[in-house]
Amino acid sequence: MKKLFLLFIFSALIFSPQLIKAQGCDDDGGGEGEDDQKVKVWGFIQPQYEYHFTDPTTNTFKFKRARIGVTGKIPYDFKYYVMIENSAFVSASGYPYLLDAFVSYTRYKWAKFSMGSFKQPFGMEVNTACHKLHTIERAMVSDQLVAPQRDMGFMMLGGEKETFMKYSLAIMNGRGLGIKDNNNKKDIIGRVTFKPLDFLSIGGSFRYGFPNTDTDDRITYGGELQVEAGNFLMQAEYIYDEGDYNRAAGGGCGSDPLTLGEKRSGAYVMAMYMTNFMLQPVLKWEYFDTDADIADNNMYITTFGINYFFNDFTRLQVNYQYKAEKGAEIPNDALLVQIQIQF
Repeated sequence: MKKLFLLFIFSALIFSPQLIKAQGCDDDGGGEGEDDQKVKVWGFIQPQYEYHFTDPTTNTFKFKRARIGVTGKIPYDFKYYVMIENSAFVSASGYPYLLDAFVSYTRYKWAKFSMGSFKQPFGMEVNTACHKLHTIERAMVSDQLVAPQRDMGFMMLGGEKETFMKYSLAIMNGRGLGIKDNNNKKDIIGRVTFKPLDFLSIGGSFRYGFPNTDTDDRITYGGELQVEAGNFLMQAEYIYDEGDYNRAAGGGCGSDPLTLGEKRSGAYVMAMYMTNFMLQPVLKWEYFDTDADIADNNMYITTFGINYFFNDFTRLQVNYQYKAEKGAEIPNDALLVQIQIQF
């Protein structure tokens, strides 16, 4: 693995770096013209400090993420994308590992195809690129119920950000990165969004699969809403999940998996406003119910955040997470500080 990583870095240094967007996390990478066949390098690092009031021993500096990738086009109508995660705080082994790697056929606007390792096409927040998240952490419901967030599979997708409709439909193993499927069934996952007005987007997602055996199934569905008017942005999402689940899959970007009941659900509402001073205050409220059969089982987090954009490639985020409990209050709040550089 170390030799593979060093070879990857050496290859990346040969080519001229350019800022791109990754199709696996966000929009298509690659431009038009004579440079289409050249490898284009991009990535980002997120050094972070976190202070947990419950356990002072967990206060630490770390890398939330440290990623580098390459993308490009092959004439005609083919694209490729490869991404490596280098943060030892995300990898269970502590070594760099392959995050995304897929080939796409993009001739038709409404019927593109991708095969390889990529994100599940489920939910708005999970499919927001990690370097474009409005808060440092995704909502608990996104991290815990849309898991594994990345997997091996085949996807058909169509539409763009500006079109009335955009959709994705995938068949995936359901086991997560670097793990062979252990049954004959596959997960079916899909997401569709509609833009009836310039400032409004609504959508829904679903998943049906067999995460562990051929007999124990899982069904998940979600709804999403986004309102964007000038410098104001509001997002909301609800996810419901029931049945079996992959207990080893964990959450997103190294999040510890929680023990879940037969039925679980959660939601978040988030609002923000970009000021003329490149400061963006963010307020996010969320809840997560790990087991619908247990009363008063909800977990609540309110995040008070501020984002400061030094330029198009550098961002500072400060988040205070207020965690509320039923009954006696527990001093388990957290302060997170992260700086991000894109290259």
